Amino acid sequence: MNSISPQDLKPMLTAKAEIAFLDVREHGQYGEGHPFFSVNVSYSRIEVEAPLLVPRKDVTVVVMDDGDGVSKKAVHILQKLGYTNIMILEGGAPGWAAAGYTLFKGVNVPSKTFGELVEHECLTPSLSAEELKLRLERDEPTVVLDGRPGHEYLKMSIPSARSCPNAELAYRIPALAVDPETTLVINCAGRTRSIIGAETLRQCGFSNSILALRNGTQGWVLSGFNLNYGIQPEPLPSIDPEARAQAARTAKNLIKRLALRQISSELLKIWEQDPERTTYIFDVRTKEEFSAGHWPGAQHAPGGQLVQATDQY
Repeated sequence: MNSISPQDLKPMLTAKAEIAFLDVREHGQYGEGHPFFSVNVSYSRIEVEAPLLVPRKDVTVVVMDDGDGVSKKAVHILQKLGYTNIMILEGGAPGWAAAGYTLFKGVNVPSKTFGELVEHECLTPSLSAEELKLRLERDEPTVVLDGRPGHEYLKMSIPSARSCPNAELAYRIPALAVDPETTLVINCAGRTRSIIGAETLRQCGFSNSILALRNGTQGWVLSGFNLNYGIQPEPLPSIDPEARAQAARTAKNLIKRLALRQISSELLKIWEQDPERTTYIFDVRTKEEFSAGHWPGAQHAPGGQLVQATDQY
């Protein structure tokens, strides 16, 4: 079996050529420390996850274990799945650390780093749990929007918060008819999605005061306040033609101001047929909208989660 040293792999992770760096340890091991750009495809789920994450069978694949030989087993499975260019990282995760490179704890590390960079660069304003509690007790005009998916809101939520996943915020807020003088507070479970949700609205040009709740529901509990549990999220507000037109104008302005790149359906079809590139097509709408009809071959990836957990997609 082919192998690669940590020293040779390191520059490949930031080069232009495609590479799939798969950590085949189980999820708990992965969370205890992994290279920044590695993606967890645990050995126990490799047959299911590898084809979704690595659709091109001739791309360079590097597998990493805990220095315990699991990579060799993973290579056999990947070969049976049709992958043709596989290498094993010498020494696994311990070898990476021994070479002087960092193992990062936690999950969704690139996405969380992105959130921190966004806050640093954009100076996203925020408030503490204590400050939010005081605003609510004083009946100051405040709407709290929980930017997580509905199932996370159901598990636990801040009293008075309404569920509105991050990717839906700019689209749905006009339908909520929020007064321009009302302060919008975006919360999540920790930090990242609060920051991304709040900054998204700021970038879209809403006139409201928009704040991220620092440390989300965790910060709320750590401040001694109670959460709600088992509250069903309200249905997202329906979009009438006027709200849809407003959302389209907001999107058009954002695309123009930030010079966001766009692609035609014709070019996308060409990319899909290109055997030398991997093209991921993600549908970031709600599950219901996706089920009603979507681009052939697209994966459903709710927008907020696509940003929060990019490595899972």
